[in-house]
Amino acid sequence: MQAANTGKRTVISIRPVFDSDRPKVYLETYGCQMNVNDSEVVVAIMQKAGYSVTKNIGDANLILINTCSVRDNAEQRVWGRLEYFRQEKKKRPNVSIGLIGCMAERLKESLLENNIVDVVVGPDAYRELPKLVEKTESGQKGINVLLSRDETYSDISPVRLDKTGVTAFISIMRGCNNVCAFCVVPYTRGGERSRNPETVLRELKELSDNGYREVTLLGQNVDSYSWKDVTFAGLLAMVAESAPEMRVRFSTSHPRDMTDDVLKTMAKYGNICNYIHLPVQSGSSAILQSMNRKYTREEYLQRIKTIREIMPDCAVSTDIIAGFCGETQKDHEDTLSLMREVGYDFAYMFKYSERPNTKAARHFKDDVPEDVKIRRLTEIIELQSELSLTSHKKDVGSIVEVLVEDTSKRSENDLCGRTPQNKTVVFPKGNNKIGDLVKIKITDCSQATLKGFAISGLLT
Repeated sequence: MQAANTGKRTVISIRPVFDSDRPKVYLETYGCQMNVNDSEVVVAIMQKAGYSVTKNIGDANLILINTCSVRDNAEQRVWGRLEYFRQEKKKRPNVSIGLIGCMAERLKESLLENNIVDVVVGPDAYRELPKLVEKTESGQKGINVLLSRDETYSDISPVRLDKTGVTAFISIMRGCNNVCAFCVVPYTRGGERSRNPETVLRELKELSDNGYREVTLLGQNVDSYSWKDVTFAGLLAMVAESAPEMRVRFSTSHPRDMTDDVLKTMAKYGNICNYIHLPVQSGSSAILQSMNRKYTREEYLQRIKTIREIMPDCAVSTDIIAGFCGETQKDHEDTLSLMREVGYDFAYMFKYSERPNTKAARHFKDDVPEDVKIRRLTEIIELQSELSLTSHKKDVGSIVEVLVEDTSKRSENDLCGRTPQNKTVVFPKGNNKIGDLVKIKITDCSQATLKGFAISGLLT
């Protein structure tokens, strides 16, 4: 990490180092926001060990792939990339290849048997990466997949890999204690442990000093954050007050654990975005019980009702699994009816895929036929498309606040950003630029995007 003297304050550089004289690391990341943040921690560790970052795989001395095990297709994508890396290794036998993250934790030694991977490192052992990579120089393999009860990497300032420098993640906790029947996370990331809030605020200040405009607080279940007498609601208030110029988001919440205090804190601070990701997984109480979600359909809907009462304009998104073990047509219809009742603004939707060693894999039969899973998932996706379009149509004619995050993928003449409700907006660039906060008049929409134009330019 480098410090730059601005004349007024010392700003810690949290951007990647590109240096032709250093050995180079190339990193690919798969999976969730937590994996993105983990990759930023890994780059910080490797830069301290003398490495620089490269975007060109052909220049790399070390190739790392940060992996996800939550769903089978995520793992299959990684296996496909490893075959590509095999060809790279044939061309350059001295290049080292490391597989890190959740897939490394789950598959361990078997990954070393394919003669592609030299280093296998789990989510709690990233500090050991430089030593393990050094072992490969003498032809040895490096592996460390030990889970920790206290590792949070709270002393490390992540090197931000986002090119725009507008939004960033801060991990406030690691691991999970919920042990949902379908989920592999407790086995790949271990049990819950929270960070000292002082280290969270230190990282927040680094982002603020470097001009970031939005931060997302991350945890597998942020609502269970606990450090001495500081709850998640307390941490959320501390963050909002410490960086009033920054937008604040968080993910992910658990319906059983989200308290009214969290909702009241969101309503109190204008810089906390009025958006909640609240995974339901199923609309059937029977399936929720099998999933070990620890709430019923009725309890979930009561949580939604409370959200609407405290924050009437709060957007809500969710996760839904189609075809979990034992799911009947009635269970599926319960999910569809719950979706209609809630009126989700957005959803992540998947068909169930059995994950080895989970409770579902050990105790249940994956008995919903594949064609039925696909049909049910299709119906869920089609319904959510209708709900998303309905949500967006309500915004047509309104004026929204948009944080500009990037140039539109379709046109260099347009910019794109998000509202506090996490809705994507595309509009003509004009005199605005990435990082600006602008007022946009919404004139049109699709199920995925709001469209409009800037009415008064820069807000702040």
